[in-house]
Amino acid sequence: MSDTIFALSSGAGRAGVAVIRVSGPGSRPALEALAGRGNFQPRRAIRASLNKGGEPIDDALVLWFPGPASFSGEDLVEFHVHGGRAVIEAMLSALAALPGLRPAEPGEFTRRAVENGKFDLTRAEALADLIDAETEAQRRQALRQYDGALATLYDGWRDRLIRACAWVEAAIDFSDEKVPDDVVAESRLVAVQILEEIQSHLADGHNGEIIRNGVHLTVFGKTNVGKSSLVNALAKRDVAIVSPTPGTTRDVIEVHLDLGGYQVILSDTAGLREPGEAVEAEGVRRALERVASADISLLVLDGTEADLSPAPPADLTIWNKADLPWPAVLDGLRVSAKTGEGLDALVAALTKLIAEKLAVKAGSPPLTRVRHRRALEQAAAALARALETDQTELMAEDFRLALRALGRITGRVDIEELLDVVFRDFCIGK
Repeated sequence: MSDTIFALSSGAGRAGVAVIRVSGPGSRPALEALAGRGNFQPRRAIRASLNKGGEPIDDALVLWFPGPASFSGEDLVEFHVHGGRAVIEAMLSALAALPGLRPAEPGEFTRRAVENGKFDLTRAEALADLIDAETEAQRRQALRQYDGALATLYDGWRDRLIRACAWVEAAIDFSDEKVPDDVVAESRLVAVQILEEIQSHLADGHNGEIIRNGVHLTVFGKTNVGKSSLVNALAKRDVAIVSPTPGTTRDVIEVHLDLGGYQVILSDTAGLREPGEAVEAEGVRRALERVASADISLLVLDGTEADLSPAPPADLTIWNKADLPWPAVLDGLRVSAKTGEGLDALVAALTKLIAEKLAVKAGSPPLTRVRHRRALEQAAAALARALETDQTELMAEDFRLALRALGRITGRVDIEELLDVVFRDFCIGK
């Protein structure tokens, strides 16, 4: 990485302050080219007048971070300039004109940080999640991962497995040396423990991924029970067409909400009834499909009719149209999408359901990505095969496969670590 990259690191658009970051060996020359040869002390904000060829650009703050004590692990400069579009464009143009500098590719600063050992892949992913977090639950989860909770868990399994694998390798390759007789049995015991822990970690109901991507909440019921009105009331804006004509909603309509600190993807669906034509039939089919795949389903009934005809099972059932006369006293949650009666209680009930569903095991950070899950499944499969064989050579190979799968999650794949353990634990070749 001999080239130097630059990019706008703060959000695009007009702002009070914009941060432009430069990383690489040309960072200090770029700083001096724009701000002169000032007394730029490491990690201290210095006010400077920036110019290009004698033409002033802006009055700014600059920060100098000599590597490796920087975000990217390289020499790095931050220019904190005024956030107007003209200032930003002038700065980017001035940097592009300097020799050896080029615009950064998407994510390149973070990639350099990972490659320079500043943090692992799970923390890099957590940084992206922190930036994208829209709800309190997403922020908490991303921050926990960024603090190293997942890396600590996975690296812990990997370190234990490296030791177990090294013992088996030593029993194979150094049979003439003084290697304890029970090392293979001890390795097998370690593998059993790690496999059980991985399987328990995988059995999480995909909660971490749901928090990150959003809870799918589907509203369903018969025609004209007020589903679309309820969706509009929860969204606090008109997202679905409301009409007294049965069958108005034909397709699934989605809206994103922050419900009690959780991101929720709320879906309005076609009314469930015997369809009269092909388009409505497709709408009913999609509605039933969405109910079946939802994380949480909400059945809406019409309190004015007190209809208890069979319907797909739901996580929560409510009676709508509480503002109108009802023929009977009905048990359950009463709401009125029209007047707002009972909506607070409904939101509280939904939030409680979501919180209970997404409850994270105490002390165990949740899986947040399919990539992690696939790698852990591969590691578990390899460990299971290793425990089924009586051949030491096959066990060692499956241990190595499990190690590679675990290492891919954090970006640590170094088989040389096996040799370190072998020679340290058994003093081979002393």
